[in-house]
Amino acid sequence: MLTRTALAAATLLALSQAATAQDAAAKQGDKKTTQLQTVVVTGTRSFDRTESTSLAPIDVLTPQDLQNTGAPNLASALRTLLPSFNFPQPSVTDATDATQPAQLRGLAPDHTLVLINGKRQHPTAIVNVNGSLGRGSSPVDINAIPVNAIDHVEVLRDGAAAQYGSDAIAGVINIILKGGAEHGSVSLTGGRYDTGDGKTWQGGADGGFKLGDKGWVHLSANVTHQDPTNRAGPDQRYPADPTYNTVTFHYGLPLTRSKQAAINAQYDLTPNAQLYAFTLFNKRNVSAGGFFRSLSTYDTKYPGALAQYPSGYLPIENSAIRDDSEVLGVRGKVAGWNYDLSANTGGNHWKLNTADTYNYSLDPTSPTGFYIGTLTNRQDAFNSDFSRDFDVSGLQSPLTVAWGLEYRHEKFTIKQGDAASYAGAGAQVFPGYQPGDAGTHGRNSHAVYVDLESDLTYKFSAGLAARYEHYSDFGSTTSAKASGRYAFNDTVALRGTVSNGFRAPSLQQEYYSSTAINFVNTGNGVLVPYTIRTFPVSDPAAQALGAQNLKPEKSRNYSLGLVLTPSSGLYTTLDLYQIDIDHRIILSGNLVGSAVQNYLTSVGIPFVSGGRFFTNAVDTRTRGVDLVSTYPIELQNSSLKLTGGFNYNKTTIRNIAPNPPQLGLAGLTLQIIDRAEQGRITKGTPKTKAFVAGDWSVNNWSFHGQLTRYGEWTTFATVPSGDQTFGSTFLLDLSASYNWNDWTFSVGGNNVTNEYPDKNQPRTSAFNIILPYPNSSPYGFSGAYYYATVAYHW
Repeated sequence: MLTRTALAAATLLALSQAATAQDAAAKQGDKKTTQLQTVVVTGTRSFDRTESTSLAPIDVLTPQDLQNTGAPNLASALRTLLPSFNFPQPSVTDATDATQPAQLRGLAPDHTLVLINGKRQHPTAIVNVNGSLGRGSSPVDINAIPVNAIDHVEVLRDGAAAQYGSDAIAGVINIILKGGAEHGSVSLTGGRYDTGDGKTWQGGADGGFKLGDKGWVHLSANVTHQDPTNRAGPDQRYPADPTYNTVTFHYGLPLTRSKQAAINAQYDLTPNAQLYAFTLFNKRNVSAGGFFRSLSTYDTKYPGALAQYPSGYLPIENSAIRDDSEVLGVRGKVAGWNYDLSANTGGNHWKLNTADTYNYSLDPTSPTGFYIGTLTNRQDAFNSDFSRDFDVSGLQSPLTVAWGLEYRHEKFTIKQGDAASYAGAGAQVFPGYQPGDAGTHGRNSHAVYVDLESDLTYKFSAGLAARYEHYSDFGSTTSAKASGRYAFNDTVALRGTVSNGFRAPSLQQEYYSSTAINFVNTGNGVLVPYTIRTFPVSDPAAQALGAQNLKPEKSRNYSLGLVLTPSSGLYTTLDLYQIDIDHRIILSGNLVGSAVQNYLTSVGIPFVSGGRFFTNAVDTRTRGVDLVSTYPIELQNSSLKLTGGFNYNKTTIRNIAPNPPQLGLAGLTLQIIDRAEQGRITKGTPKTKAFVAGDWSVNNWSFHGQLTRYGEWTTFATVPSGDQTFGSTFLLDLSASYNWNDWTFSVGGNNVTNEYPDKNQPRTSAFNIILPYPNSSPYGFSGAYYYATVAYHW
C-alpha cells in the first residue's frame, strides 16, 4: 500500500492547497441551488455532472490555465498542470525526437485514451523503439492539436474502457474545441533559453463567423518555429581525432517547424436536429541529430567515407509529419431519445529522410542523403450514441440510460526506402525500410455498450457500464464498470469505482518491422552500437527467439476518493487508486550476442547483431494517490487563487512470464525482458510530483507563480553497477501580464532558477561526458526558458 510518508504529504497538501471550484454545494444538496461549477461530459452520459459531483476524479483545464504555463505545446502545458502527467523530452532517439510521448499515472503512453470533442483520436504511426519513456508504444500525438483552438480540457483519471473502449486504462483526455461566432484572439509569442539557443516564435489566431441565424464556424490557426537546443559535452572518444575535445554531437530539443489549423462548425437543421463537424490539421518538420560518427578508426577501411567526411559526420534525421482528423455528425432528440450519429476519419503520416550520412556498404559511391521510408496509420469510425432519462419510482432523480454502437477500421502501412538506404548494412543512423518490411495491415472492430446512471437517494449516486467489443484479429472482450458517490453532507463526499478494462495490441505492435542502429548501455556509461532488427511477432525468426502472437492487455482498476467542498470556496479531492494490468505488451530487450548474430545469419538475416519483438510477458501493479485542490480568495481590491497538486505513483512487476519453449530450439539463453526494461517500467519516472501555485489579479495586472517538485527516479543498465538514481528537483515558473482594453502583454519564465537534472555518472565515461544529462528527465534538460507574448482578444 501507500507509504506513510506519501499519505502524510498528501494530507498536509490537502489542508493547505488546492484545484478548481466555484461552488461548494454537492449535487445531492438542494436541487434548486444553481450549480456554478463546470459541467463535465467526460466519464458520464448524464447532462448535469460537475467536477465535484462526478463519480470519478476529473480535472477541467481552461485556456487561461494553459496560457499561464507559457508552454509552446499542449503536452508541456499538461505536464505543468497535472501532477500525474509526465512528459520528458528525450534526444538522440530517432523518431521519438519528432513525436515525443507522454504518460498518465506512470503507465504506458498508449494506456491513455485521447478524445477530441468526445470522439476517439487516432494514434501516431511512429513506433517508439529506443530507450526512452514509452518504448514500444504508438500513442496519440497530442502536440498535433493547436493550443489556441482549445476551449478547455477534461482529464478523467480513472479506467474507462467500459465506457470508451480500448486504451482507456490510465485515463481519458478529452479536448473540447472552441466554438461560436462571437469571440476570437490573435497572439504572438517569442522566447529563448537561458543559454541563448532554442529561440522560439509562435503566432496564432482564432475567430468565428455566423452561418445565417442557425449556425457558426470557428477557425483556429497556429504557426511555430523552434530552433534547437544543444547540451552535448565535448567528444573525448579518440584523442588522435581532430574533433577531440570539441562538441560534435547534438543533444537537446530538435529544430521544429509546425503549422496547425482547426475548424469547428455547427448548424441547426431543425429544432431537433443539429449538424456538426470539425477538422484538425498538423504539419510538422523536425530535424534531429544522431550519434556523431568519427572516422579515425576507419580511414583505411572506407576511403570514400574518409574523403567525404575527413573530420567525421553528424547524421541528421529529417522527419516530415502530417496529422489530420475529420468528424461529421448529426445530433438531436427524437421520440424522447437524445441521439448522436457520427463518422470519424483521421490519420498520421511520418516520412523520414536522412542527410549528412553514409552507407559504408556502398563505399566509395555512397550517397550522403537517403529516403528511409514512410509510416502511415489511418482510423475510420462510425458511432451511434443514444441516451434518455426515465422517471423511476423510488429514485431521487431520473435514471439516465445510454447505449451505443461503434464500428472502427484501422490500417497501418510501411513504405520502403530507396534501395541505397537499405543496401548491405544500410545507411548510418537509420537504415531504410526494406521490401520485406513494407506492407499494409488492417483490421475491423465492432462494439456495443450500455451505461446507467442515477441519484438513487438524496445522498447516493451510482453508475453501471458495460461494453462488448469484437476485433477481427484476436477476438472478443467485455469490460464493465461500477461507480458510486455518497455525500455525507454539502461539504464532504466519498466516491469510488471498480472496473475491468483492456487495451488491444496496436497494428504497429503486431506488424512493425525495421532495422536500426542502437547504442546499448552495457554498464558504467559504456554505449556499444548494435544493428538491431525489430521483428513482427509472426516472423519465423522472431518466433525462434521467443515471440508469440499478441493478445489484449487486461486491466483491473480500483479507486476511492474524498471530495471536500466547504462553503469557503475551497475544493479538494484526494483519490487513491490501484491498476493491475495482465499480459502487458512490452517491446523486449535488445537480444544481442554472438549466438543471436550467428543464428540470424544462419536464417538469412546478415549484417544484424541483435533482435527484439513485442511480447505479453509482464504483469504489473500500479498504486498511487492524487491530490488536487484550489482555493479562490476575494480580497478588498484584488483576487487570489491558490492551486496545488500532489501525485504518488509506484509500479511493481507482479510477474514475468517464463521464456517460451521454442527459445531453446535456437540454443540460446536470453532474458526477454531485460533489466533496463524492468527498470523503465518500475523506476523510470518519479514516484512523487507536487506543485503549489498562485494567481493574483489586481487592477489591470495579473501575476502567476508555480513551484513544482519532481521526485527522484532511477535508470537501469544491463548490469547493476550501471544503475543511477537522479535526485529530486524544484522548478519555479513566474509570469506577469498587463491588460489594456482588449490587449494583453505578458512576460514570463519557466524554470527561472535554471535547474538541470543530475549528470550521468561516472564522469570518466566518454559517452556520459558527451551526453551529460539523462534522457528520462521528467522536465527535460534545456534549462531556463524566457518568453514574451502580446495578444488581442475580442
